[in-house]
Amino acid sequence: MRLLKKALKWLVTCLGIFLFIFIVFCIYVWCVSDIEPPKLAASPASALQSQHIAGSLYTINENWIRQNKYGLHEMYVAGAPYERGIITGKLSQPLIVEQEVAFTEQIRQMIPSESYLKFLKYIVGFMNRDLPDHVTDEYKAEIYGISQSAADSFSWIGNNYARILNYHAAHDIGHALQNMMLVGCTSFGAWGDKTDNGSMLIGRNFDFWVGDRFAHNKIVSFNKPDKGFRFMSVTWGGFTGVVSGMNEKGLTVTINAARSDIPFGAATPVSLVAREVLQYASNIDEAIQVARRRKMFVSESFLVGSATDHKAVVIEKTPKELAVYDPQGDNIQCTNHYQSDKLKSQELNRQQMDKSASVYRYQRLQQLMAANYPLTPEKLANILRDRRGLNDANIGNGNEKAINQLIAHHSIIFQPDSLRAWVSTEPWQLGTYVCYDLRKVFALRGLQQDVDVADTMRNIPADTFLATNEYRQFLTFRANKLALLQHKPVDTAQTVHSNPNFYDAYRIAGDYCRENRWYAAAAGYYHRALALEIATKDERESITRKLRDCENQLKK
Repeated sequence: MRLLKKALKWLVTCLGIFLFIFIVFCIYVWCVSDIEPPKLAASPASALQSQHIAGSLYTINENWIRQNKYGLHEMYVAGAPYERGIITGKLSQPLIVEQEVAFTEQIRQMIPSESYLKFLKYIVGFMNRDLPDHVTDEYKAEIYGISQSAADSFSWIGNNYARILNYHAAHDIGHALQNMMLVGCTSFGAWGDKTDNGSMLIGRNFDFWVGDRFAHNKIVSFNKPDKGFRFMSVTWGGFTGVVSGMNEKGLTVTINAARSDIPFGAATPVSLVAREVLQYASNIDEAIQVARRRKMFVSESFLVGSATDHKAVVIEKTPKELAVYDPQGDNIQCTNHYQSDKLKSQELNRQQMDKSASVYRYQRLQQLMAANYPLTPEKLANILRDRRGLNDANIGNGNEKAINQLIAHHSIIFQPDSLRAWVSTEPWQLGTYVCYDLRKVFALRGLQQDVDVADTMRNIPADTFLATNEYRQFLTFRANKLALLQHKPVDTAQTVHSNPNFYDAYRIAGDYCRENRWYAAAAGYYHRALALEIATKDERESITRKLRDCENQLKK
């Protein structure tokens, strides 16, 4: 009995200590989950109001925003960091609010549990507890200025500044926590003998999807900071980082995700590293210096093109190492795995090459480039829109192994030597590529009329695929795929008929039948899926497990 009492006393003591530690941890997480804004002196920009000039044009002094006939928002902002942020916020406030609505709606669809959402809020807050320490004062001031135009209705996530700052790390946390690969992009470049007139050309698909609504309001942003170089980037409301951009020196930056370990603390968000490269580097060596001095908590590839060096390289960066892949030639390709001697044998990279669609897409990219030399902007657009597999195989529309996965937030083509960029319009990269000449835009000195700022005579026309029955069938397939994600009825026969060469059509039909316990039908669909070109090994294994489950259910 005495021994039992001692054991119980020891157990109660341990439980008490555990409970105390848990309560202290919860209090700590709660305290760090909301980040305090920086202490800044008041700015005269706070009193400024946007002026409606005509049509879609709004201005604040020399700064402006408008929407072109293709649906792209075009914005120009100049000044010091806090001033830039305030003016950006005032000009694009409806877009900032709309973007946050789109983002949170998609998160709620993915995670419908309110209690789990609150739990994740504090976990993300804990992971990002040191985030301000890894963001420069310049960018914190700019983000704080923008955050003053954010909606207060999202306070359940955090204060305005904490939310907007944390959104800059959303890409990093998302693909690192579960290797979700929401950013499975493709980028490439050519110059010298591989282009029509020897000029450098770089293309990229930013295959980032968090719902269709999130990709609707794209901003082509032109920036004239008080320090560093003027630059343009393709962005969205409230986002001051860079995922695709070019500066006035003809230096381009695009980012491609790589497989990462789970992070246990904050570092500089990838998009802010890319932004710093674009704003402060004029050549490849300077870009490498910027990337080297910033610590990141996920792995990423930065394809950097330089008009000054007349070539492009890939800066490969992990939380611990940096390497540079230089092809030592006149063309370059980048998908979602490392290529440098230093990092290509890394264990996570070997897993990525073995299990993901990255290597297949890389090989397809090489085929398309070789078949289209010498390259022109129009030929780059054709490559970026290509929906086929290796050797032109029909692998279904929307396959991750294709260059065009039909999920792109945007696609872009750069010609650094002439400071031109072509930005895609909806849907995905199928609409018109609108041409911008950076020299002409930056020479405007403000905008007094709602007129085109794009070099529309150089636009690349929309893809003819849009006028086909195949495209309409793809929309039918996609509607059924979204219905499954939203737990709505799915027309299984219609799903497979609308995209018959795509394994995922049969996976969707199989999942719906399995959810309804129609195991024989589900097994049939899974068998057909396994006979087609599946994007990743993990997906093949998942379908195989579901098939076995259906077969076991049928034996009962």
